[in-house]
Amino acid sequence: MKSLKEHIAKIFAKVVVRRTRKWSEKPIETQKKVFQNLIKKGKKTSFGKDHNLKSVFTHQDFINNVPVRDYEGLRPYFEKVIKGEKSVLWPGKPLYFAKTSGTTSGVKYIPITKDSMPTHVKGSRDATLHYINETGKTDFLNKKVIFLQGSPFLESTNGVKTGRLSGIIAHYTPLYLKKNIMPSWETNCINDWEEKVREISKETINKEMSVIGGIPPWVQMYFEKLIELSKKQTIKEIFPHFNLFVYGGVNYEPYRQSLKKLIGKEIDSIEYYPASEGFFAYQDSQTKEGLLLQLNSGIFYEFIAVDQMIKDNPTRLTVGEVELNTNYVLIVSSTAGLWGYDTGDTISFVSLKPCRIIVTGRYKHFISAFGEHVIGSEVEKSLKEAVNKTELTVNEFTVAPMISPQKGLPFHQWWIEFELTPNAKKLKEFAKILDYKLQELNIYYKDLIDGRVLRPLEIVVVKKGGFKSYMKKEGKLGGQNKLPRLSNDRKIVSEMTNLIVKR
Repeated sequence: MKSLKEHIAKIFAKVVVRRTRKWSEKPIETQKKVFQNLIKKGKKTSFGKDHNLKSVFTHQDFINNVPVRDYEGLRPYFEKVIKGEKSVLWPGKPLYFAKTSGTTSGVKYIPITKDSMPTHVKGSRDATLHYINETGKTDFLNKKVIFLQGSPFLESTNGVKTGRLSGIIAHYTPLYLKKNIMPSWETNCINDWEEKVREISKETINKEMSVIGGIPPWVQMYFEKLIELSKKQTIKEIFPHFNLFVYGGVNYEPYRQSLKKLIGKEIDSIEYYPASEGFFAYQDSQTKEGLLLQLNSGIFYEFIAVDQMIKDNPTRLTVGEVELNTNYVLIVSSTAGLWGYDTGDTISFVSLKPCRIIVTGRYKHFISAFGEHVIGSEVEKSLKEAVNKTELTVNEFTVAPMISPQKGLPFHQWWIEFELTPNAKKLKEFAKILDYKLQELNIYYKDLIDGRVLRPLEIVVVKKGGFKSYMKKEGKLGGQNKLPRLSNDRKIVSEMTNLIVKR
């Protein structure tokens, strides 16, 4: 017998899906409305006056008046907002600052406004409703749900509440989940990630968990702790009703095999594309590739082809000008007060109507020490190929260039933590498949190998739990912190030399 909650959810899901189709099937028109609203409100701000937004009527006007900038480029405006000045980037003062760590900017404070906050909540809600509408599954609504997230405890920055995005979102738990959501507020406020995972595991181990969400590496930690405490072999033995995994923040593929092994069965999943800068996309279908780009959520999107980024004036495209299967850097202007903001993320379109994307990596996270420009999606596809063909399980990895080896040609060095350390023969096979696939995906890398500028990649095996130890040492264990997959230097791996398996 279906509960009243389930019946209402199915009806609401149909309504939301219908609304979504209306705007998603008209991407150009939808974005035009968003653009006009942004300019209308933005021209009254300090930024708007500095950039003469009152004279902006077309996208070309916008390009002429508003340059593409990252956090550093917009820092003078952010600092004014942080100091408490009103109507700097958006009318009034922000509701929150999402505090996040940047790779070059140190700590970043991203404004979340009265206009932008609802879009973060709506994105995750609509993703769930699309899942319900497509699959008809609603029983999870009556059981326990957990989202592994940062502490909901918020500080104050000149009167503006400040914290991690996931911690801010915790204050907006929908009414229909209030009684089901775990862990307790007290446990969720624990800052130390290892202690938090331990306490969460104790709280949930005897509950009927149906939905588990979070960034894959931290969910993996949670599962491992549950198995340790319960003495069971798999998560399905602990949570027989666990049938839906919700994730975002990093590519799922490198963790798919290890999580599947931990869970012990195939389950449904929903992918989000959340960021402090906005809730950009979500998986709207279990059968169609890609994530539905949120075109009606107060965000105006621009796209710059990756190979254009080295130019002084790269071509900025709108949704009506992009092509399939091209890597673009994602640029956003939004109701949070971001203007021509370079997210640093790279995406690729797999559908244009509706606009569905896949996240391919980070523009600034790549290896191009020798001109090869290897990106995140290429290393992850290569890793998937090697994992599938060798049946080895990879827990975590990062890649760095070895520019000046003691002897021989330079090479890419992969630091990999396996579930079980492979023998020398198996490791050699894994490396060979990995390198062959990478050459297939990246012609520049292949040319460098063929031209004897580089030699094939080498693997350094990291001890079990090694990456966790590194992240803990860096004060980045848990929450939304993510290990960079690619580096153009050896800063990360140089800090891990004591965490490798000696051969």
